[in-house]
Amino acid sequence: MNRFCLLTLLGFALAGCPATAPPDYQNIKIDTTALMNATAVGPGDIFEIRVYGHRDLTGTYRVSSGGMINFPLIGQVSVGSMTSTAIAEKVRSALVSGGFLREPHVAVYIKELKSKKVFVLGQVHKPGSFPYEENMSIVQAIALSGGFGTLAQKNYAIVTRVINGAEKRIPVPVEKIITDKSPNFLLQPGDIIFVPEAVL
Repeated sequence: MNRFCLLTLLGFALAGCPATAPPDYQNIKIDTTALMNATAVGPGDIFEIRVYGHRDLTGTYRVSSGGMINFPLIGQVSVGSMTSTAIAEKVRSALVSGGFLREPHVAVYIKELKSKKVFVLGQVHKPGSFPYEENMSIVQAIALSGGFGTLAQKNYAIVTRVINGAEKRIPVPVEKIITDKSPNFLLQPGDIIFVPEAVL
């Protein structure tokens, strides 16, 4: 049985298992160390490199199966398993050491982490897995899944996340977030969002 099928079954299980003393979603903090490791790029991931003041050196890159990109002036650069900050520093150092620029300002922006996923299940139009994006919110993820289905409990999505080695189920009031009545909720790679059916 593939992972998506297992996650779908998990979603249905979550619908029938009320959480005991669920955590307040506003108190759930992003695990910065885990997020840094999870957002390291891998094959197929897409990011933008900007060298400010040098448009010819600014572009979007896809990581090859070998973890490489081909950057102007520098040539082949190994970026596999590196974070955006580490890639920016590597490119900056190479531009300086190669004598191409003296004090370049380099920034890297992750566009698509195809090697990292979030999962949206339950009462949405297109349940499935979706590439994680930097600073991705629960509202973005539900939008990627086609939005709420007609039977959705719109103000009670359940996010399953591994925190300190244990799975936690976090209820999130998505409808209140959409209407700006509650703060947004940022996702981490591997998060599972389940939208249950509304209770009539």
